[in-house]
Amino acid sequence: DKSMFNIDHCSIICCNRSRAHMHKSNEKYREITIDKGGGGDSDSPYRDASQFPKVMSRPIHPPIETHFLLPPPRKEAEKPSSSGLKSVLSYPLKVRDSLKKLGKSKSMERILEGTHDPKDEQIVQSFRELLFLEDQFPAKHNDYHTLLRFLRMRDFDLQKAKEMFLNYLQWRKDYGVDAIQKEFKFTELSEVKKCYPHGFHGVDRSGRPVYIERVGMVDLNALLQATSIDRFVKYHVSEQEKTLNLRYPACSIAAKRHIASTTSILDVKGVGMSNFSKPARYLFMEIQKIDSTYYPETLNRLFIINAGSGFRMLWKVLKAFMDARTLAKIHLLGSNYHSKLIEVIDPSNLPAFLGGTCTCADYGGCLLSDKGPWKNPEITEMLQAISATEDTNNEGNGDLASGDALMHDMVNISLCVCVSIYVYID
Repeated sequence: DKSMFNIDHCSIICCNRSRAHMHKSNEKYREITIDKGGGGDSDSPYRDASQFPKVMSRPIHPPIETHFLLPPPRKEAEKPSSSGLKSVLSYPLKVRDSLKKLGKSKSMERILEGTHDPKDEQIVQSFRELLFLEDQFPAKHNDYHTLLRFLRMRDFDLQKAKEMFLNYLQWRKDYGVDAIQKEFKFTELSEVKKCYPHGFHGVDRSGRPVYIERVGMVDLNALLQATSIDRFVKYHVSEQEKTLNLRYPACSIAAKRHIASTTSILDVKGVGMSNFSKPARYLFMEIQKIDSTYYPETLNRLFIINAGSGFRMLWKVLKAFMDARTLAKIHLLGSNYHSKLIEVIDPSNLPAFLGGTCTCADYGGCLLSDKGPWKNPEITEMLQAISATEDTNNEGNGDLASGDALMHDMVNISLCVCVSIYVYID
């Protein structure tokens, strides 16, 4: 999705003939997230598609709708055998009968279930079948949207997507991503943010989390005194995991639709060649490599603001390394950016230094607050309970999924009811 910019998370320290080919066309690329109208997205070049995974799983960034599914009564006769590919891949669809009992309106059913783009659904199913037949279908990180992200990143080439996806799974194991997510403590965060102002703050009008960086204010020397490159990279990975596993699901509950991408703002006021020192380039390349290889297709749009003549000259060089799909998501703005941001983000979710009304005085500033639905206690309690249930169910499942592993990959019915009631009443 990018080469010179760490676009998906905007963490920039400036410094054969397979079935997949049937899906490729000259049409514009579609975003993974759904957006059922409005919310400042009318000018988006992408056509959104709602989500409902064909195979339930415990994914890296689970579509929140996955957790709303009501599993049918478990019967021995309905359990798929490991040799029955069709039953293994299609069994979770039976939950839709139970889903109708809960959803009492079409709008509720749309929130809980949604639909997939038929072409995307077909190629994702082909991808699942390929992984399953080669005994490489994982017990985790196998949800519809995770697979779709890797397919998009490889232009829907099944073999290339498979290679990228399996490398991703191996990287998670080798780098200890699960351990980082649970155990890593970035105690120097407050000091880091003084010399590298960045953070999530609120949501856009469609419910997507908003990420902000003030790149021109980065003091790299102070940053490297406050932390090490190794620890900063681990912090970045932990933030990516938090976004996929907490921020997106929480935003989905709050917005009552699936959210799986970020709206980002990059303030480049004051950026110059001094920001591209050797340590800065090395740190940026490490983060960019991780994001483009292991966390693809999570950007909805990026606003680059306060782009003066100096940066615009630099931009001419940088954009040569980006593909058309990424460039279509980027809006390069000068100092008169306020009206454009307000179209997409309500002023209450914009910091005062960007022309909004929020100061987050109680937190010492907006970029220290991590403001958003993921701080709502009711929502986080639900997600924590779901996560605990998933961890319990996942014990002993191993890295690859069998028929029984997929069969038992259902969410506890009581948790589903709690989440659904919250959405319905709210």
